[in-house]
Amino acid sequence: MIPDTFVQGTLAREGESARLWLTGLPTLVEELMSRWECTPDGDVTHGRVGLIVPVQHARGAAVIKVSFPHPGNVHEPDALVAWDGRGAVRLYERADAQFAMLLERAHPTTLAEESDAIPSDAGRLCRRLAVPASPGLPRLRDRAGEWAAELRKDARELAHPLPDPVVDAAVAVIGELGRDQPDVLVHGDFHPSNILRSEREPWLAVDPKGLVGDPAYDAATFLKPRALALMKSGDLVKALQRELEVFADSAELDPERVRLWARLQLVQAAFHGRRHGFGRARSGPALDRLITFVDQLPVSWC
Repeated sequence: MIPDTFVQGTLAREGESARLWLTGLPTLVEELMSRWECTPDGDVTHGRVGLIVPVQHARGAAVIKVSFPHPGNVHEPDALVAWDGRGAVRLYERADAQFAMLLERAHPTTLAEESDAIPSDAGRLCRRLAVPASPGLPRLRDRAGEWAAELRKDARELAHPLPDPVVDAAVAVIGELGRDQPDVLVHGDFHPSNILRSEREPWLAVDPKGLVGDPAYDAATFLKPRALALMKSGDLVKALQRELEVFADSAELDPERVRLWARLQLVQAAFHGRRHGFGRARSGPALDRLITFVDQLPVSWC
């Protein structure tokens, strides 16, 4: 029932501490199906941290999603409740202690795979998701001090080619934008693979972090994976700038705020890759190539 790729990926990311959770996962899914009166309806799939079990429910086609317990997944159901189907999959049931949800089923096709207008489609969806925040959700502004400390620590401890002015510019973004943000719900991990085709609406967001802050932060998050998709373009910086402008216009955002958030996130990505690897590569030559590529982006962007 549990795909081996999910098992191996979880163990590689979380270590042996995840083995007990993986062992009990089939029983947990069976309990949830019984509790929520579901029947199996297709092959089990998975994302990076969550198992996806297609089911039929009284409300129609749905999925049971069970995520590996992690602080970053705590507020996912809270965000889905706040949106109530507005640009995101609907939440039918939740079991917070088990990091499990019963969700409306969307198609597996992602925005990255199908759309010919990725930045404009994503920008319009970003605008729809920018609703007043619910009480109790974590604020991005509360992370500003941590971001600045981590950047300085990484710049000091890690061997890297980033010039001091590039790192200083990223720290300056925290001072300019990080501590003064609106009380707006943002996705927190808004990239094309977290936007799925749907029959109810053209595109629906999945896998939110449920954060409160500047929607331009989500726009910058969107641009990072787009850099990899556009890396073969003749002028990568020009292509990214064009995507930024289209996204910002569609989302009704200030493009300068998006550019500043992107400056910060690109430097953070360069350091994060050195410490933890990337989802695409955790070690070896593939990781080395990715780090070399990511290093070039903030220098060019700044």
